[in-house]
Amino acid sequence: MVAAERSGDMLAALLLQGMQKTWPLLQASGIGGPQMDATGFVSRWSCDELSVRGLVEALWRYRHINGIRQALIQDLLASPPDLYVGVDASDFNLPVERLLRQKGVPTVQLVCPSIWAWRPERVKKIRDSVDHVLCIYPFEPDLLAQHGISGTFVGHPVADVIALTPDRQQARLALGLPVDATVVALLPGSRPSEVKGLALSFLQAAQLMLQQRPELKFVLPTHGLLKPMIDAAIAQVGMQTHVQVVMGRSHEVQAACDVALVASGTATLETALHKRPMVIAYKMQWLSWQIANRQRLLPWVGLPNILCNESLVPEFLQEQVQPTALAQAVMRWLDDPDAVTHIQQRFADLHHQLRQDMPTVATHAIQKIIAA
Repeated sequence: MVAAERSGDMLAALLLQGMQKTWPLLQASGIGGPQMDATGFVSRWSCDELSVRGLVEALWRYRHINGIRQALIQDLLASPPDLYVGVDASDFNLPVERLLRQKGVPTVQLVCPSIWAWRPERVKKIRDSVDHVLCIYPFEPDLLAQHGISGTFVGHPVADVIALTPDRQQARLALGLPVDATVVALLPGSRPSEVKGLALSFLQAAQLMLQQRPELKFVLPTHGLLKPMIDAAIAQVGMQTHVQVVMGRSHEVQAACDVALVASGTATLETALHKRPMVIAYKMQWLSWQIANRQRLLPWVGLPNILCNESLVPEFLQEQVQPTALAQAVMRWLDDPDAVTHIQQRFADLHHQLRQDMPTVATHAIQKIIAA
């Protein structure tokens, strides 16, 4: 099993737990993170070594990442597994899956490559590489079937993990936040490249909001590798006494907040499933954006907007990521309770749609693949 970033680590850990119930003697190894390791998974490499966003950024680290992939392939061909599961990270996983499938190893991809959003030409690679796709969005199996690819909607595991009615008060008590405060969550990403591009703008926006509403509380979840970058950005804007940094615990932060300023990615869906209004922002290298923007098929990049098929939450991309614009967009949510009520209902509907008990459904699909 191979997960290439922290969000994949979480998905894979849940799947491993489901598989272990069916196969108590399951032995799983590959590339993973701390949540996978906690299930007994053996990580030959850490998923953090593969975590990168953007085509240009990937090129900069290509030699290192490809070296890991070649070493992995060599190990797998020398001692073929009974099953290979690629978790997201299709650019890394599909070439591995293709080689293994040619050798008769069943291959499963958890998380369908987003051919509905950009780079639709990847369909052929998927068809050549994967025996079955475990889809986390309901419209994906039909789309894959049109191209002769087998897929099962397993639901989004985050929808299983997050309570249908998150307890804001309990989350605030756990984080040491005042129960009656107005709390803004700052989530500038889980990758170094994201934090580098967004953290300063997010903190400058927080500064502007604080000038208008001095009573605001700001909370920023991060993890060990990124904390020095976060601390430096906070010091640069002089917000040390105004931003509470917590290690991990992003779900508690999302449950505790009134509104969130979020980097585009899985965190936007997590925030939606916590029924919290948000503002989405994203920046990548200029050339990466030029390439990606020409290849995308949808008017949005944020998962809440894509899945609900409408502009529910504001998005700020590239040069639009300005502290003043971000601050104003966040404040609009705080000033419009009717809009918040509307979006909470839309997000509740989305939550019910995505909640399918992914570990169980996915394990049943894998059983059929192995038995075929």
